[in-house]
Amino acid sequence: MRNCKTPQRQRIFFAFAVICLMTIGLMCRLSYLMLAKADYYGEKAKEVQQRERAIKAERGKIYDRNGLVIAGNKPVSTISVIHNQITDSEQVIRALSELLDLEEEKVRKRVEKKSSREKIKTNVEKEISDKIREMDMDGVMVDEDYKRYYPYQDLASKVIGFAGGDNQGILGLEVSYDKNLSGTDGSILTTTNAKGIEIDGETEDRIESVAGDNLYCSLDVNLQKFAQQAAQKVMKAKKAKNVRIIMMNPQNGEIYAMVNVPEFNLNEPYQLNKKNVTEKEKQDLLNQMWRNHCISDTYEPGSTFKVITATSALEAGVVKTSDTFSCPGYKIVEDRRIRCHKTTGHGAETFVQGVQNSCNPVFIEVGSRLGVDGMYRYMQNLGILQKTGVDVPGEAATIMHQKKNVGAVELATMSFGQSFQLSPLRLLTSVSAVINGGRLITPHFGIRLESSDKTVVKKLTYPVQENVISSDTSETMKTILASVVSEGSGSKAAVQGYEVGAKTGTSEKLPRSSKRYIASTLGFAPADHPVVLAVVLIDEPEGIYYGGQIAAPVISELLDDALPYLGVERKAEKKTEKKAD
Repeated sequence: MRNCKTPQRQRIFFAFAVICLMTIGLMCRLSYLMLAKADYYGEKAKEVQQRERAIKAERGKIYDRNGLVIAGNKPVSTISVIHNQITDSEQVIRALSELLDLEEEKVRKRVEKKSSREKIKTNVEKEISDKIREMDMDGVMVDEDYKRYYPYQDLASKVIGFAGGDNQGILGLEVSYDKNLSGTDGSILTTTNAKGIEIDGETEDRIESVAGDNLYCSLDVNLQKFAQQAAQKVMKAKKAKNVRIIMMNPQNGEIYAMVNVPEFNLNEPYQLNKKNVTEKEKQDLLNQMWRNHCISDTYEPGSTFKVITATSALEAGVVKTSDTFSCPGYKIVEDRRIRCHKTTGHGAETFVQGVQNSCNPVFIEVGSRLGVDGMYRYMQNLGILQKTGVDVPGEAATIMHQKKNVGAVELATMSFGQSFQLSPLRLLTSVSAVINGGRLITPHFGIRLESSDKTVVKKLTYPVQENVISSDTSETMKTILASVVSEGSGSKAAVQGYEVGAKTGTSEKLPRSSKRYIASTLGFAPADHPVVLAVVLIDEPEGIYYGGQIAAPVISELLDDALPYLGVERKAEKKTEKKAD
């Protein structure tokens, strides 16, 4: 009998041991879950029992240099429904369809969709959302939101850019500074039961949103208006394809105005004049409408580039202001006969007169003296071969010959601004170094960022390269360019009471046989210490197309408005000898 009972006892003991081990394991597991993982599973329980709604952060404002809001916000709402909480679906469908101007069937699909939360419409005007809130319909949520608003509509549209329906930057400064402007969304956590219905009397957990930083930029609303009106006037008069204007401070790179007419309404950025277009055609038209031609497009600068050639030659010491040249109306380079714009020739002239007359044969000779190595060395020093680094997207690079492929003909045409392309901003930035004492600055719009409560301020800084040319060369060039206005082809850029420096240009677009031109002039004042530098480009004007005839007067008009506005006093007028380009 003892032998029979022993195995039975062993089985009972084994079973007991297994049960004890399982109990101990279960207790250990429960202890681990209840103690070590308590926070984790507490959060998981909240996720099941709570519904989260976003509190949209207010996007930071953009101000001009005088503190005027050029990109702000309007309070709007997002209307959404929670299926499980709706008690009268037909009332909800009728009311939202009527008030939100939506098709009833579209609203019905969203109301009847069994989801935790379904958006009906965003960017709803406050007046409408207040009516919906007053109706107090079960299951209908009205959440505060913000919509970007541009008080000046089309002013500097391609610079400021716009934000999309989700308040994310899409173009211009809005996208460049999107991370700073965006802010941080908050949330509302509402307790619900197992069916997803909010429990009455339960408090909401609320995490407040943090507004984005405000951006203060160098744009000046008044100077932008001056420039935009001048551009529209000459565009209409000359029936031009477009007109571009940039006004900047050549001392520090702050851009006061940047015009690309025709501009577009920032509050309606997707509205086109053309109808009945395909989706692809529409997108292509929008991309063209939004394009900032001052930065994203290149062109042959023509005679305005002679400022760079002349500066390089003086800095290299291959020419002096008193050097004499002869212009018979053309110059033979290898197998090419390259003409001067004055086909009868300028005859004997000094280097300074060659600049005043915008004489191609003089600059072909100057370019030859510089040589390929010299030309490329000084173009590099003056930044021509690099992008400017401006703080808006889409900057185009200079399109230049490879140095190894430049022969005598290419060097000759480069010397007077043909056979290569650059952006208007690139040229203007390099000319800034010529007239500011030799500092290659970075053109920019952003000046500083401020938190919404103004407790944190970040000043924005930009690279500067010192001594890219000598101060002596800079002083000489300012004097020469002032004489282009007082005695030469830039006379129509003159402004009563101010000494203005300028250089005109006329470039023929490719293909040459098309007879399409860009008339341009760059000008600055006061000539001895410039506070404003501007460039005007008139694309495909009808009739007279010479820069000295149609672009120089626009420079005169701009400076006449800008200089008194910037606090520069007029001096006694000097008589000037008028010449044509």
